[in-house]
Amino acid sequence: MIVATPYDQPMDQIQHNRRIRPVFQGAVGALDGTLISAVVPPDQQVPYRGRGKGECYQNVLAICDFDMLFTFVWVGWEGVAHDSRVLKETMSDPANNFPILPPGRYFLCDAAYSHTRGFMTPYRNVRYWLSDFRNGRRPRNKEERFNLAHARLRNVIERAFGVLKARFPILKRMSSYPFAAQRNIVIACITMHNYIRRTCISDIFLDEFNDPNAFYSNAQQHVDNLEAGGGSTQADQIFMLNLRDQIAVQLNDMNYY
Repeated sequence: MIVATPYDQPMDQIQHNRRIRPVFQGAVGALDGTLISAVVPPDQQVPYRGRGKGECYQNVLAICDFDMLFTFVWVGWEGVAHDSRVLKETMSDPANNFPILPPGRYFLCDAAYSHTRGFMTPYRNVRYWLSDFRNGRRPRNKEERFNLAHARLRNVIERAFGVLKARFPILKRMSSYPFAAQRNIVIACITMHNYIRRTCISDIFLDEFNDPNAFYSNAQQHVDNLEAGGGSTQADQIFMLNLRDQIAVQLNDMNYY
Protein backbone atom coordinates (compact mmCIF):
# COMPACT_ATOMS: atom_id res chain seq x y z
CA MET A 1 0.00 0.00 0.00
CA ILE A 2 2.96 2.37 0.51
CA VAL A 3 4.43 2.60 -2.98
CA ALA A 4 6.07 5.32 -5.05
CA THR A 5 3.96 7.48 -7.34
CA PRO A 6 4.53 7.03 -11.09
CA TYR A 7 6.61 9.93 -12.34
CA ASP A 8 5.11 10.34 -15.80
CA GLN A 9 2.21 12.71 -15.05
CA PRO A 10 2.11 13.22 -11.29
CA MET A 11 0.70 16.74 -11.37
CA ASP A 12 -2.57 15.41 -12.84
CA GLN A 13 -3.37 14.28 -9.32
CA ILE A 14 -3.73 17.85 -8.13
CA GLN A 15 -7.43 18.70 -8.15
CA HIS A 16 -6.89 22.07 -6.51
CA ASN A 17 -4.63 25.03 -7.32
CA ARG A 18 -5.02 24.43 -11.05
CA ARG A 19 -3.44 27.78 -11.93
CA ILE A 20 -0.04 26.67 -10.68
CA ARG A 21 -0.09 23.03 -11.80
CA PRO A 22 1.71 23.78 -15.10
CA VAL A 23 4.32 25.90 -13.30
CA PHE A 24 5.43 23.08 -10.96
CA GLN A 25 5.50 20.34 -13.58
CA GLY A 26 8.47 18.60 -11.98
CA ALA A 27 6.89 18.19 -8.53
CA VAL A 28 5.97 14.61 -7.64
CA GLY A 29 4.95 15.10 -4.01
CA ALA A 30 5.88 16.63 -0.68
CA LEU A 31 8.39 15.49 1.93
CA ASP A 32 8.53 16.31 5.63
CA GLY A 33 9.13 14.94 9.09
CA THR A 34 6.72 14.72 11.99
CA LEU A 35 6.97 13.82 15.66
CA ILE A 36 5.06 10.75 16.85
CA SER A 37 4.59 9.93 20.54
CA ALA A 38 7.03 7.32 21.86
CA VAL A 39 7.45 5.40 25.12
CA VAL A 40 11.15 4.93 25.91
CA PRO A 41 12.91 3.46 28.99
CA PRO A 42 14.13 6.22 31.36
CA ASP A 43 17.80 5.55 30.69
CA GLN A 44 17.27 6.06 26.92
CA GLN A 45 14.94 9.06 26.93
CA VAL A 46 17.33 11.98 26.40
CA PRO A 47 17.64 11.70 22.57
CA TYR A 48 13.88 11.18 22.23
CA ARG A 49 12.83 14.32 24.09
CA GLY A 50 11.91 16.27 20.97
CA ARG A 51 12.44 20.02 20.69
CA GLY A 52 13.11 20.52 24.40
CA LYS A 53 9.71 19.20 25.49
CA GLY A 54 9.25 16.80 28.37
CA GLU A 55 7.59 14.05 26.35
CA CYS A 56 9.38 11.53 24.14
CA TYR A 57 8.89 11.27 20.39
CA GLN A 58 10.13 9.37 17.40
CA ASN A 59 10.87 11.42 14.30
CA VAL A 60 9.14 10.01 11.22
CA LEU A 61 10.20 10.92 7.69
CA ALA A 62 7.42 10.66 5.09
CA ILE A 63 6.65 11.50 1.48
CA CYS A 64 3.14 11.83 0.08
CA ASP A 65 1.77 12.52 -3.37
CA PHE A 66 -0.78 15.22 -4.17
CA ASP A 67 -3.70 12.91 -3.42
CA MET A 68 -2.61 12.57 0.24
CA LEU A 69 -1.27 9.04 -0.33
CA PHE A 70 1.94 8.25 1.52
CA THR A 71 4.54 6.93 -0.91
CA PHE A 72 7.50 6.48 1.47
CA VAL A 73 7.97 6.35 5.23
CA TRP A 74 10.95 5.82 7.53
CA VAL A 75 10.29 5.56 11.24
CA GLY A 76 12.11 5.30 14.56
CA TRP A 77 14.50 8.27 14.58
CA GLU A 78 15.14 10.04 17.88
CA GLY A 79 12.92 13.03 18.55
CA VAL A 80 15.87 15.44 18.73
CA ALA A 81 17.19 14.38 15.30
CA HIS A 82 16.98 17.24 12.82
CA ASP A 83 14.88 16.58 9.72
CA SER A 84 17.77 17.21 7.35
CA ARG A 85 19.94 14.68 9.20
CA VAL A 86 17.14 12.08 9.09
CA LEU A 87 16.83 12.58 5.34
CA LYS A 88 20.57 12.41 4.74
CA GLU A 89 21.01 9.23 6.78
CA THR A 90 17.98 7.58 5.21
CA MET A 91 19.22 8.33 1.69
CA SER A 92 22.74 7.13 2.44
CA ASP A 93 21.70 3.49 2.91
CA PRO A 94 20.49 1.81 -0.32
CA ALA A 95 18.69 -0.80 1.77
CA ASN A 96 16.16 1.86 2.78
CA ASN A 97 14.88 2.10 -0.81
CA PHE A 98 14.55 5.87 -0.72
CA PRO A 99 12.94 6.88 -4.04
CA ILE A 100 15.49 8.13 -6.57
CA LEU A 101 13.85 10.68 -8.84
CA PRO A 102 14.48 10.93 -12.57
CA PRO A 103 15.99 14.16 -13.95
CA GLY A 104 13.69 17.15 -13.71
CA ARG A 105 11.56 15.74 -10.86
CA TYR A 106 11.61 16.93 -7.27
CA PHE A 107 9.87 16.83 -3.91
CA LEU A 108 8.53 19.98 -2.29
CA CYS A 109 10.11 20.54 1.15
CA ASP A 110 10.16 23.27 3.76
CA ALA A 111 13.21 25.26 4.78
CA ALA A 112 14.46 22.55 7.16
CA TYR A 113 15.96 20.82 4.11
CA SER A 114 18.60 21.80 1.58
CA HIS A 115 17.59 23.28 -1.76
CA THR A 116 19.29 20.88 -4.13
CA ARG A 117 18.51 18.60 -7.05
CA GLY A 118 15.43 16.55 -6.22
CA PHE A 119 14.33 18.83 -3.37
CA MET A 120 12.72 22.23 -3.85
CA THR A 121 12.47 24.48 -0.80
CA PRO A 122 11.06 28.02 -0.42
CA TYR A 123 13.09 31.20 -0.37
CA ARG A 124 14.49 31.67 3.12
CA ASN A 125 13.92 34.81 5.22
CA VAL A 126 10.79 35.50 3.14
CA ARG A 127 7.16 35.06 4.20
CA TYR A 128 6.18 31.44 3.58
CA TRP A 129 3.50 29.84 5.76
CA LEU A 130 -0.11 30.07 4.57
CA SER A 131 -1.00 31.95 7.74
CA ASP A 132 1.45 34.68 6.63
CA PHE A 133 -0.82 35.53 3.69
CA ARG A 134 -4.19 35.60 5.39
CA ASN A 135 -6.40 38.59 6.18
CA GLY A 136 -5.70 40.27 2.84
CA ARG A 137 -1.90 40.12 3.11
CA ARG A 138 -0.92 39.51 -0.50
CA PRO A 139 2.57 38.64 -1.75
CA ARG A 140 4.68 41.71 -2.54
CA ASN A 141 7.34 40.32 -4.89
CA LYS A 142 8.26 37.25 -6.93
CA GLU A 143 9.91 35.52 -3.97
CA GLU A 144 6.76 35.81 -1.86
CA ARG A 145 4.59 34.71 -4.79
CA PHE A 146 6.76 31.62 -5.19
CA ASN A 147 6.64 30.88 -1.46
CA LEU A 148 2.84 31.20 -1.40
CA ALA A 149 2.41 28.83 -4.36
CA HIS A 150 4.98 26.41 -2.91
CA ALA A 151 3.25 26.44 0.49
CA ARG A 152 -0.16 25.76 -1.05
CA LEU A 153 1.15 22.69 -2.86
CA ARG A 154 3.40 21.42 -0.04
CA ASN A 155 0.49 21.81 2.39
CA VAL A 156 -0.72 18.39 1.22
CA ILE A 157 1.69 16.59 3.54
CA GLU A 158 0.65 18.75 6.49
CA ARG A 159 -2.95 17.74 5.77
CA ALA A 160 -1.94 14.08 5.39
CA PHE A 161 -0.27 14.19 8.81
CA GLY A 162 -3.38 15.89 10.17
CA VAL A 163 -5.67 13.12 8.89
CA LEU A 164 -3.30 10.44 10.19
CA LYS A 165 -3.08 11.81 13.74
CA ALA A 166 -6.78 12.64 13.95
CA ARG A 167 -7.79 9.14 12.85
CA PHE A 168 -5.29 7.25 15.02
CA PRO A 169 -5.03 8.86 18.51
CA ILE A 170 -2.38 6.31 19.51
CA LEU A 171 0.09 8.36 17.44
CA LYS A 172 -0.41 11.25 19.88
CA ARG A 173 -0.14 9.09 23.02
CA MET A 174 1.65 5.83 22.35
CA SER A 175 1.14 2.75 24.51
CA SER A 176 4.12 1.13 26.21
CA TYR A 177 4.85 -1.54 23.63
CA PRO A 178 8.44 -2.49 22.76
CA PHE A 179 9.95 0.24 20.61
CA ALA A 180 10.07 -2.03 17.54
CA ALA A 181 6.31 -2.48 17.87
CA GLN A 182 5.84 1.29 18.22
CA ARG A 183 7.64 1.79 14.90
CA ASN A 184 5.47 -0.87 13.28
CA ILE A 185 2.31 0.79 14.61
CA VAL A 186 3.20 3.98 12.71
CA ILE A 187 3.71 2.01 9.48
CA ALA A 188 0.45 0.10 10.05
CA CYS A 189 -1.49 3.34 10.56
CA ILE A 190 -0.06 4.83 7.36
CA THR A 191 -0.91 1.62 5.50
CA MET A 192 -4.53 1.80 6.68
CA HIS A 193 -4.66 5.50 5.77
CA ASN A 194 -3.57 4.67 2.22
CA TYR A 195 -6.11 1.84 1.96
CA ILE A 196 -8.94 4.15 3.02
CA ARG A 197 -7.76 6.84 0.62
CA ARG A 198 -7.36 4.43 -2.31
CA THR A 199 -10.80 2.91 -1.83
CA CYS A 200 -12.33 6.41 -1.79
CA ILE A 201 -14.06 5.89 1.54
CA SER A 202 -15.38 9.28 2.63
CA ASP A 203 -15.28 10.07 6.33
CA ILE A 204 -15.07 13.01 8.70
CA PHE A 205 -11.27 12.93 8.84
CA LEU A 206 -10.71 13.15 5.10
CA ASP A 207 -13.52 15.69 4.75
CA GLU A 208 -11.94 17.90 7.42
CA PHE A 209 -8.48 17.98 5.83
CA ASN A 210 -9.46 17.77 2.15
CA ASP A 211 -9.52 21.56 1.87
CA PRO A 212 -6.14 22.52 0.32
CA ASN A 213 -6.12 25.73 2.36
CA ALA A 214 -6.74 23.97 5.67
CA PHE A 215 -3.94 24.85 8.03
CA TYR A 216 -2.54 22.06 10.15
CA SER A 217 0.15 22.98 12.65
CA ASN A 218 2.66 20.15 12.44
CA ALA A 219 4.04 19.23 15.86
CA GLN A 220 7.51 19.87 14.50
CA GLN A 221 8.47 23.51 14.15
CA HIS A 222 11.64 24.22 12.19
CA VAL A 223 13.89 27.03 13.34
CA ASP A 224 17.19 26.10 11.83
CA ASN A 225 18.78 24.30 8.90
CA LEU A 226 21.78 22.06 9.22
CA GLU A 227 22.44 22.36 5.48
CA ALA A 228 22.69 18.61 5.14
CA GLY A 229 22.74 18.16 1.42
CA GLY A 230 22.62 14.40 1.28
CA GLY A 231 25.72 14.24 -0.90
CA SER A 232 24.58 17.01 -3.23
CA THR A 233 27.06 18.94 -5.33
CA GLN A 234 27.32 22.64 -6.01
CA ALA A 235 26.05 21.97 -9.53
CA ASP A 236 22.92 20.31 -8.09
CA GLN A 237 22.26 23.32 -5.89
CA ILE A 238 22.81 25.82 -8.70
CA PHE A 239 20.46 23.84 -10.95
CA MET A 240 17.65 24.03 -8.38
CA LEU A 241 18.35 27.69 -7.59
CA ASN A 242 17.93 28.53 -11.28
CA LEU A 243 14.79 26.42 -11.56
CA ARG A 244 13.26 28.10 -8.52
CA ASP A 245 14.01 31.53 -9.96
CA GLN A 246 12.41 30.55 -13.27
CA ILE A 247 9.25 29.43 -11.52
CA ALA A 248 9.21 32.60 -9.40
CA VAL A 249 9.40 34.75 -12.55
CA GLN A 250 6.52 32.81 -14.13
CA LEU A 251 4.36 33.28 -11.05
CA ASN A 252 5.24 36.97 -10.92
CA ASP A 253 4.26 37.40 -14.56
CA MET A 254 0.94 35.72 -13.71
CA ASN A 255 0.53 38.16 -10.80
CA TYR A 256 -0.21 35.09 -8.70
CA TYR A 257 -1.67 35.45 -5.22
